Amino acid sequence: MDFSQPRILERTGLNVGRLGVGAGYGAPAATYEEAFEKGCNYFYWSSRKPGMRDAIKNISRQGKRDQLIIAIQSYSRSALWMETSIKKALKSLSLDYADILILGWYNRSPSRRVIDKAIDMREKGLYRFLGLSGHNRSLFPKLVEKNVFDIFHVRYNAAHRDAEKETFPFMQGDNKPGIVSYTATRWGKLLNPRKMPPGEPPLSVTDCYRFVLSNPCVDICLSGPKNSKQMREALPSLELGPMDESELMRVRKIGDHLHKK
Repeated sequence: MDFSQPRILERTGLNVGRLGVGAGYGAPAATYEEAFEKGCNYFYWSSRKPGMRDAIKNISRQGKRDQLIIAIQSYSRSALWMETSIKKALKSLSLDYADILILGWYNRSPSRRVIDKAIDMREKGLYRFLGLSGHNRSLFPKLVEKNVFDIFHVRYNAAHRDAEKETFPFMQGDNKPGIVSYTATRWGKLLNPRKMPPGEPPLSVTDCYRFVLSNPCVDICLSGPKNSKQMREALPSLELGPMDESELMRVRKIGDHLHKK
């Protein structure tokens, strides 16, 4: 595996960089544009903060819209409001369509009305592929059987590894959905010296992303930079590539310790 090379996002056929970027922590436009130049083309937009919005506009003006993979998330449980909110998001981003619509934070299957509306929105050309995020790892295999979703956003890090048993083994076959992982640093706790086992130095940001991407089932690992410094701390994970077994053992040890606490 070479993390610096793009990967096909499974059944979507989209060509994606292995490290994605999220908008929620308020990084400025220059941060996202720098990440894009380094191969990070999966832009996960779920925020009204202006940084990613402006970066998308700037990149699109350069004639590179087709190189971006833009995922817009909706938390709406109302079918009617979901379409309205996505149209507002597209207008804000000066886009005709999104590449992916993410139905956000579902721990049980979305209602039939929401799914039907999502399919209707795709037929209208508002987006290309449908995804879902959530914390209920056992839900994803059930949804695979329905053959509706193209992508899943799954929580996975050194302290939360149950997806290795409850989710990833069921994502198989030629038509399997793409897997986008989030919370690689466990909200920063894997970086905290006070949370480590006795005598063990904390993980680095690069360690966290490399651990996640070393799992062959993960297509993209999301980062959530607040600024360019944090983004630059994440980018070396692409060049360093997969962890060896001794590195993986150390990260799992730290993850187990943190999970118990």
